Amino acid sequence: MAKVVVVKFKGGCKPYYFSPNGLEFKRGQGVIVETTRGLEYATVVIPEKEANEKELVAPLKPIVRIATQADEDTMRRNEERKSEAIRIAKERIRKHNLEMKLIDCEFTLDGTKVIFTFTAEGRVDFRELVKDLASVFHIRIELKQVGIRDESRILGGIAPCGRECCCAGCMPDFKKVSIKMAKNQGLSLNPGKISGLCGRLMCCLAYENDYYAAAYKKMPKVGGTVSSPEGKGTVIAVNMLKMTARVKIEKDNAFFYRDFPVEDLGYKRSEEEPAEDEKEEE
Repeated sequence: MAKVVVVKFKGGCKPYYFSPNGLEFKRGQGVIVETTRGLEYATVVIPEKEANEKELVAPLKPIVRIATQADEDTMRRNEERKSEAIRIAKERIRKHNLEMKLIDCEFTLDGTKVIFTFTAEGRVDFRELVKDLASVFHIRIELKQVGIRDESRILGGIAPCGRECCCAGCMPDFKKVSIKMAKNQGLSLNPGKISGLCGRLMCCLAYENDYYAAAYKKMPKVGGTVSSPEGKGTVIAVNMLKMTARVKIEKDNAFFYRDFPVEDLGYKRSEEEPAEDEKEEE
């Protein structure tokens, strides 16, 4: 086991491990760490933790120092420069008629580089744009293309559930989501109801999928015939949380409906799922 400090970077929810380097920290404290992009500002979320060696990416880099007031002032100035930098970059993008959507920009802590993040349908030849921006900012320019799901993570927003988007608030990494997950949960397959702000399937479909996938195999199919304590009938609805099925039963030339626990029903169900479900993955 190794002692680590857990930090998060601005606008992200993924935790990163660093060596304490003999320093003591407080939760919410600003620190300066070294990454592949150079020196960066991060915030401490867990001051001290013991982590298994398998969880760590070797070599474990140390925290350079606790952020000073000068570092805080630099971060504030960089944030103030951001809106003007985005405005200028958007003007230059229109000037070069490039099919790209600028979504964010970030100045490095030492002020030697600015990173512009954008989305685009395909590859974009932005060499002339980089030269143009370099002549304006007189520092190194980096353009970074991300996917549409990353756009929602960076910009954030309120999801259909009324809470902050999972990708921006609480989900360190994107999970694989498929249409089969929505089918397992008995949700409407209307794209407008199961899609997030990014237009892709909602990440939260994966949260309870293990339960629903197991429960789905135990449930009779809607439209299937089952035997019940009150006679044979047709399943018209299932409730996978209560593990019950609503059955339509015909008796004496009349129809009536009853809810039964699944264990009280007799039916045969194939363990195989339709092949097309497996193919419809996001």
